Amino acid sequence: MNFEMALPRALFTENTVEVLHADKWSVVAKKYLSGIDSLTINNDKGYVEVLPFMGQIIWDASFNGKSLRMTNMFPEPKPAALIEDTYGCFAFHSGLLAAGCPSPEDTHPLHGEFSCAPMDSARLIVTDSAVKVESSREYLKGFGDHYLAKPSVTLREGSSMFDIHLQVTNLSKYAPMPLQYMCHMNYAFVPGGIMSQNLPDGAFQLRRSIPAHVKPTPQWIQLNEDIIAGKKDANSLVGAEEYDPEIVFFADGVNKHTDYAVFNLKAPDGTVFQTEFDTADFPVVTRWILHNADQKVAAFALPGTSRPEGRLAAQKAGTLIQLAAGETREFNVHTGVKED
Repeated sequence: MNFEMALPRALFTENTVEVLHADKWSVVAKKYLSGIDSLTINNDKGYVEVLPFMGQIIWDASFNGKSLRMTNMFPEPKPAALIEDTYGCFAFHSGLLAAGCPSPEDTHPLHGEFSCAPMDSARLIVTDSAVKVESSREYLKGFGDHYLAKPSVTLREGSSMFDIHLQVTNLSKYAPMPLQYMCHMNYAFVPGGIMSQNLPDGAFQLRRSIPAHVKPTPQWIQLNEDIIAGKKDANSLVGAEEYDPEIVFFADGVNKHTDYAVFNLKAPDGTVFQTEFDTADFPVVTRWILHNADQKVAAFALPGTSRPEGRLAAQKAGTLIQLAAGETREFNVHTGVKED
């Protein structure tokens, strides 16, 4: 069984449609009441739900009966140009001309222009052992940048891990373009969870800057001081229910420590969530933790080309990529529930 098929917008209706059915596979298309199209790939371990025409956001993922997605306020995806207007997803692509939280001097939106961007097309690619959904978007501005981006999600037979992939090509015939990218996976908060990685102790350092969306409280300032003093373990979620506003850590230069990074979040029941990637592509890793009545998240490893502090900060740090005319870069993240 090897074939591919286009996914026309007309396929997505308020009535669920099974696009593919096989012994160990089911692919289902639907349209939310909000008007957002959704495609869910199921295998015998679980599913990945993708929004193929909206930034190819991964709305949800669940394996072995456990949802990977953060607790959030959104019962369904909402039409949005900015990611904060539909912040209930498991993962999104932050970038691509700029990424992260803009400084007051930056002109780009939070997490860049691509996170909720409308896709031009989508297709399903099926092989004997895997199902992939790939979307495509051509970004074009008169007197500006011009690129082709192809995000995709691949789920394999019998696997509780999946691949999040992005290919981006600078279509300009002469000019370089800035490239800043983070694969932003919003893993669920796991009370009492323990995080680990194949990096040296102390690789993660507390973020010292305060972005505009963070409103410090006296308790939060004291919490930051306790973390700096070593009274809080950056690898533990024990007691992390007090992380509100968000607590963020950065690990810079991970490519100097390992060629292939492996990050784990182990729950008290023994379940291990895992994220892996090549550090040549992602030399910086961010850890984002937040816990309140509305949102609970333990994004234990967010791989990026730079810190998510906006384009000007990346430019100043020397981590902003300049993609040459005609050049292509690819990024791949392997993530999900660790298999025995």
